[in-house]
Amino acid sequence: MSGTEHIHDDHCICGHDHHAEGGVGHDRAMGKIIFVLLGGGLTLNAFALGRFFPGQTFAAEMSALAGAVVLALPIVLTAIRDLVNGKVYMNELVALAILAALANGDFKIAGIIAFFLLTTIIIETRTASGAQRSIEELVRLTPDTVRVPDGNGGEREVEAACLSVGDRILVRPGENFPVDARISSGESTVNQSSITGESVPVEKGVGDDVYAGTQNLTGAVEAVVTKVGADTTLGKVKDMILQAENARTPVVRIIDRYASYYTPTVLMMAWIRWWVTEDMNAVIAFLVISCPCAIVLATPTAVVAAVAAASRLGIFIKDVGHLELASRIRSFVFDKTGTLTDGQLSVVEIHPEAGYSKVSLLQVAASAEAFSNHPTARAIVKLADEAGIIRLEVKDFKEVHGKGVTAIVAGAECLIGRASHVSDGGTTVSQEGQSNMSVVHVVHGGKALGWIGLRDKIRKESADMLLELRKVGVKHIAMVTGDRGDVAAAVAGQLQIDEFESECLPEGKVEFVRKEKQNGAVAVVGDGVNDAPALAEGDLGIAMGAIGSDVAINSASIALMTNDLGRIPLLMKLSRKSQTIIYENLVFGMIFVFGGMMTSAIGYLTPVWAAVLHAASTLVIIFNSARLVRMGEECTAAENEK
Repeated sequence: MSGTEHIHDDHCICGHDHHAEGGVGHDRAMGKIIFVLLGGGLTLNAFALGRFFPGQTFAAEMSALAGAVVLALPIVLTAIRDLVNGKVYMNELVALAILAALANGDFKIAGIIAFFLLTTIIIETRTASGAQRSIEELVRLTPDTVRVPDGNGGEREVEAACLSVGDRILVRPGENFPVDARISSGESTVNQSSITGESVPVEKGVGDDVYAGTQNLTGAVEAVVTKVGADTTLGKVKDMILQAENARTPVVRIIDRYASYYTPTVLMMAWIRWWVTEDMNAVIAFLVISCPCAIVLATPTAVVAAVAAASRLGIFIKDVGHLELASRIRSFVFDKTGTLTDGQLSVVEIHPEAGYSKVSLLQVAASAEAFSNHPTARAIVKLADEAGIIRLEVKDFKEVHGKGVTAIVAGAECLIGRASHVSDGGTTVSQEGQSNMSVVHVVHGGKALGWIGLRDKIRKESADMLLELRKVGVKHIAMVTGDRGDVAAAVAGQLQIDEFESECLPEGKVEFVRKEKQNGAVAVVGDGVNDAPALAEGDLGIAMGAIGSDVAINSASIALMTNDLGRIPLLMKLSRKSQTIIYENLVFGMIFVFGGMMTSAIGYLTPVWAAVLHAASTLVIIFNSARLVRMGEECTAAENEK
């Protein structure tokens, strides 16, 4: 049994029943609605008979008894199940209160108590099953069938579940993509809001990736399947929602730890109250008001609302503990390339050594780099392709993260990368005229062919994002990069970054983060590929543009399914707002429960008013938490206006 099942099943408050399987909580809530309608109708009928037909006392009492029994049945059965399992939790408080009212002959009071408490249970169940309903909605985004080419110029329809990586699919306008794929023919506009939170559709063409659950809007396309089932982006999103729901915050763990002591204590106090006063109504009110639904719901309702808001914005949180941790972050460490800069490097200078041409230098570099997915490699290969340069034969390609690549190009050993990497082979390279640009040195057959200079543009939203982080209380912002010192200094100066470390290998980034952690909790932001070790080392790892990146999903605490840096301040605001609301809920819940217990102990609270206040307190908690759902609406509204 998982931790969440333990809390929301064994420790379910007032009969609340919640399971990890999608839709179960919703189905049981619908079942309880039938009891509420039937029992509530019978109880109301009892009051109507007493009001309009005073002589029908027996009929009114029987109607009240039947209504109370119907309403109490789901609650009592849950309490009995706990007792059969050898456990005594908070369900028994409400069950005992209802049974005491029935035994006392107060059938109408028993019906009213059961009505309000069962209504509260339905509200709780519907609230707690929000994650399952989100998953059901995600599942509905993917079609059951898909069209595939039949090999004869036509098409046929197959089950989407039967697709494999490498299969070709045909998707028409208005249809959803059933799997992750790469467009091989055609162009279209795709609505990716279900995955990235981007409200504006994105143009897609040949070579672009599309994701399961996104909608093809304008053009018919043919695509090659790249991921299926749980490996798709949508599958990862569903896993994240489940992980967020199954995770427990420290507050919930404390409640879980002491729940088994709470009920026996309350029962003992209720017995003392009865022994001193023999006032059954006061005992019933005490049992009803002591059920701490408001306290227990304080955290889960806020967390569900916060996770829902984050998911809508394309922010997926693996563990809700990370949401709480984000509120304590005061220091950020950013990777430069692909995070603070757009990662779209472009070649700005080709500098061959004497005796070599720019074409020969670019030909050797592009031939080896064609096997790499690094932004530097993509920029070099792109320029070579645009120039129509024919690539040479490459063997034994190897990539060393943070350093460069090695390969056998046209029969000779080739080293490409930073100066220290190529110098390891014993070749001295020139480092003149390389200021304010990233440099890739090329050595072929033991001879330095020259170097290629590249530049990367700072993201237009980087400065605003850093300013917003400072506004929400971030005190220290640092940057780490494998790039040259002068390039890093230029970026840090332009963005007013407090500290930076240049020419960092992956292990150097980890050491830098470890040092920063000595001063408090640190969040690390990177692209999730080259920065995976640093992301894992940080107290909070945030992967940018994590769509389709297994490394990002696995190494980061939080994945942003869009490259919009503005989502990071939103995450911080959401985290802090959620913590504020949790504290508000807890304070209100404690005042209500313990204040109500004191009021009932001195005889100023009736059973009916105890039930009404119990339901009202639960609604206040839920509506207070629901304020989080609308967080970030101004962001999506601004995107719509662009």
